[in-house]
Amino acid sequence: MKKKNEPPDFLSLVNKLIPKSFRTGPGLAAVGAFLLSLIVILANMDSSRGGVGDPEDFEVGKVADRDVIAEQALTYEDEKATRLALEAQERQVPAVFHFSDKASEEMLNRWKEFAAFAEAHSAKGSTQEEFVRAIHERFPGDFSDDTLGIFFHIANHREVLNQAETVLNGVLEKGVFSLAQAGLGKFNQDVVELIRQNGGRTERERVPVGSIVTKDMAAEAVERQTALGAYSSVLAQIAPQLITPFIWENIFYSPEETVQRLIETRSKTEPVIKYIERGKRVIRKGFIITEEDMAGFRALNLSLPGNDARNIIAQILFLFLVFILLSFYCSKGVLGRKLTHSEAYLICALSVLYIAGTALIRNLSFGSDSIIVSLVVPTALVIMLPSILISPRLGLLLAMTLPLGAFMAGSFDMPSYIFAVVSGVVGSFVLQGADKRMDLIKAGLIIAAANCVAMTAILLNQRAAAGNYPGVLFWAAFNGLGSGMLVLGFLPPLEHALNASTAFRLIELSDLNAPILRRLFTAAPGTYSHSIMVANLAETACQDIGANALLARVGAYYHDLGKMENPDYFVENQTDHNKHDDMAPRLSATVIRSHVKLGLEKARQLGLPREVTDIIGEHHGNSVITWFYNKALKLEGQVNMEDFTYPGMPPRSRESAVVMLADMTEAAVRTLDKPTVARLEKFIQELFNAKVEHGQLSRSELTFQDLETIKNAFVRVLVSYYHSRIEYPKLPGEAQGTEK
Repeated sequence: MKKKNEPPDFLSLVNKLIPKSFRTGPGLAAVGAFLLSLIVILANMDSSRGGVGDPEDFEVGKVADRDVIAEQALTYEDEKATRLALEAQERQVPAVFHFSDKASEEMLNRWKEFAAFAEAHSAKGSTQEEFVRAIHERFPGDFSDDTLGIFFHIANHREVLNQAETVLNGVLEKGVFSLAQAGLGKFNQDVVELIRQNGGRTERERVPVGSIVTKDMAAEAVERQTALGAYSSVLAQIAPQLITPFIWENIFYSPEETVQRLIETRSKTEPVIKYIERGKRVIRKGFIITEEDMAGFRALNLSLPGNDARNIIAQILFLFLVFILLSFYCSKGVLGRKLTHSEAYLICALSVLYIAGTALIRNLSFGSDSIIVSLVVPTALVIMLPSILISPRLGLLLAMTLPLGAFMAGSFDMPSYIFAVVSGVVGSFVLQGADKRMDLIKAGLIIAAANCVAMTAILLNQRAAAGNYPGVLFWAAFNGLGSGMLVLGFLPPLEHALNASTAFRLIELSDLNAPILRRLFTAAPGTYSHSIMVANLAETACQDIGANALLARVGAYYHDLGKMENPDYFVENQTDHNKHDDMAPRLSATVIRSHVKLGLEKARQLGLPREVTDIIGEHHGNSVITWFYNKALKLEGQVNMEDFTYPGMPPRSRESAVVMLADMTEAAVRTLDKPTVARLEKFIQELFNAKVEHGQLSRSELTFQDLETIKNAFVRVLVSYYHSRIEYPKLPGEAQGTEK
């Protein structure tokens, strides 16, 4: 026994530090795949990819002491030229202003208040001094005594006030700008943009900067506006002094709109792209280094990461991230189910072969061009296999992640990564609904076409010579077609190794001439007929609700395999005597319950896919065998319900639940006398309600709408099966026949 303070041994320490999930077979396989990929990648890191030199070795204005040659074609953005182009475009953006109807209304209301007040006091017969004093008290600081004196002696105040209001309206309609926060110096110097709201409609206009009126220019604006109309000479004399106090800003700078214009301009401004051809001397020995030379040098240096400690650490972290993503994609939360050990091993193997394989191929004299590597690596094949064997969703996620691993490892550049992703994504989609081996060849042709389109776009973007197109496109097409053909060879052994329920495997299992189904037909013909009918019901219902109809049909064929051992104990196989009449209810229930366990044993012996095995084990759920349970209650008074309960669990998939409902419905409707559509609908609804009430469908993800659709499908099939037949008429004197 260990002492209390004794340090833990090595194995105990490892068990504490390493999560339990990584100590299982799949966990260890994932760790091994990560380490193996890392070893291969680091071993194949090319020292020639260590950049083109230290930027401190070169300086603008000095003579270069050596040549710098581009070992690969490169495009890069000339940041300085792009910045200058952007600044030039931004200087063309006009500042944006909003016209304020509210401010205009406030000014007019203020004027009307003055007009009413002035007219009222002038009509009272006040002296000039009293009039001036009253105006100053009500509108302090707005008018001079001279202006008010001239206004006081006007004969027709109403006419002058109306004319002044017209002038004021004209000035306000043109607008008075507030430029305090605008900062027009950094925008278009010729025009500004003015936004007005007119009856719910937005109007935009360009206003020349030279015609802008500010508050300081209000008097001049009033004079100009007065000169435009046939107004009284008195108004022309006092208009600026009389009207200007009622004018302030009604057009305001809109920083939000202006910034939006700048953003739109920036988004439309194309960066200045420079192109460096492969083999070009970016810096020439003996020549003075220019800013353009240094820009090309920096771009070339950035495109070729070095192999220093930082790059190695980055490779480790990137690869670790990829495997973390792969582990997440394989989780139950993403796929909806837990991967089997065999499936996890397959994903690990494919990941190693792809990520490490691309690094190895890159280093095996295929040249430094990543495009060649992407054409050699059958990305679509690596993606199609898990898409068929496990899940199209997993295939799609792998299509984006595995090329990312190769990209981070340096095996792919961006164009190669894009090509690989396109090939993989198309490979994950084209097989949806495929149920014939020939569909794999068709999928290969589709992938070949997608590869050619993607590669054409890449070559056009790289400005490749026309002579490069035929060869590259040929290998792109060959890559896709070859992937489809290789799937044909790899799929059958992997199907059996993973025991996967692919469409191809299910079609093989649906062959009614299979030995096990022929044996079921011979040993339990009633069960065989029942299974065929259940399959028809389940397949039709699954088609209507969008579930896997083929899986439901196969599951229905095999769901009662366990009845072959004791066929005479099941009513569909009995011809005259019912053996349960001579047995205790508990023993009868045991025999009935056993067919589920026996069916599971036979399924494992036959190597049936897990999904089919689940249907066999779940087609009765954990429901009670009510007939024998009620019989036992009458005989014994008190019994243990578990002795009369099926040993399975409620269905965990829609297909399994549909088979359960089809199995129950097919058996129950045989008790109906002359079933009609109405009787079938009511009867089946009652059966479904009972299953729902007893919680048999709670884990199946079926909705009530699905149940309604399933019921209608069952009724449609059963009505066609139990349709009424007419009695054939007999000739006179002929013996009475039987009803057909």
